[in-house]
Amino acid sequence: MEFLVASAIGVMTAAGIYMVLRARTFPVVIGLSLLTYATNLFLFATGRLAIGQPPVISAAAAGYIDPLPQALVLTAIVISFGMTAVVVVMSLRAYLETGNDHVDLPGDASPEAAEDDWKLRARKPAPAAARGGRGERA
Repeated sequence: MEFLVASAIGVMTAAGIYMVLRARTFPVVIGLSLLTYATNLFLFATGRLAIGQPPVISAAAAGYIDPLPQALVLTAIVISFGMTAVVVVMSLRAYLETGNDHVDLPGDASPEAAEDDWKLRARKPAPAAARGGRGERA
């Protein structure tokens, strides 16, 4: 059981880091979510994995589980939800400002980011009359 949980945490962390390093905003948001899920699962697993034992001490129970990791996970879920909402709003705002969803800066944009930029595609070269009246190409 511990090996399965540890493997799941490792796979989720690796996938989250891989997606955070992508060049588009949507995979970055998904990667951050995967990292928070992996962290929550890690925190939950620190309370020892046991089935059928209550998180509080009672006279009828043979043992109990540490309730602190469960409280930490509940708090982390709320914080990660708020963080995800902020990152989604920031990425949406960046998309509306720049016209593409690449995470690099506009001056350092990769060729594929320049191709995706719909604001630059809308600009057309000035007509020949506006360039000085000659009909030849520059």
